[in-house]
Amino acid sequence: MELHVYKDGDALSKAAAEWISRRIAGTLSAKPRFTIALSGGNTPKRLHRLLSQPPYRDRIDWARMHVFWGDERAVPFNDPRNNARMAFDTLLDLVPIPPGQIHIMKTDRKPEQSAAEYEQLLHEYFDGAQTSFDLVLLGLGDNAHTLSLFPGEPVVHEEKAWAKAFFLREQDMYRITLTRPIVNKAAAVLFLTEGASKAPALKEVLEGDYNPDLYPAQVIKPVGELLWFVDEAAAAELK
Repeated sequence: MELHVYKDGDALSKAAAEWISRRIAGTLSAKPRFTIALSGGNTPKRLHRLLSQPPYRDRIDWARMHVFWGDERAVPFNDPRNNARMAFDTLLDLVPIPPGQIHIMKTDRKPEQSAAEYEQLLHEYFDGAQTSFDLVLLGLGDNAHTLSLFPGEPVVHEEKAWAKAFFLREQDMYRITLTRPIVNKAAAVLFLTEGASKAPALKEVLEGDYNPDLYPAQVIKPVGELLWFVDEAAAAELK
């Protein structure tokens, strides 16, 4: 695990854009495609805008990018809470990715059906491969959740399915999420975490006892690289 601390969100996002663009170029020098799972939340918006503009936009071979999502709220695509909609608005509508290589979690059907279809797609991409995604971008909630793995939810302990749908009572909505088994097969996982409100959760996830029912982000232990890019405010309680 690598921990990188930056002054603020702007510095964190610039460092992430630099790392991601270099990672993509390096991977594409040896492989025909780059698979990435995007995150929802507010932190990625700044990163997306950087990636959609020079110099980073011009460093990435967008025609060979294949885009997925880590999780989704079961709300219509045009709902501002929809993670895919946010990514289109801030990145995907601004770069030349072939539409057929963008794989949203569909919310125009029952959540369980959407999760099953997404899992089938993942098997088509990754069955028999040594790793799954080339990169998974993740965030950390104030309550130490990541993806849609929330404290106390059975999905945190899922060991077989690669995608699951469930009703999250505290938000009164269905969520669709990738699970630990597929994310932990990734070649790299990059957490982006900023803000003082994240400091207690970050401390518990990185330095506390292993208790994924309270701190679900602790279950993310990829076979590949695990990196945390955090700002000074989020890192304030770390030893």
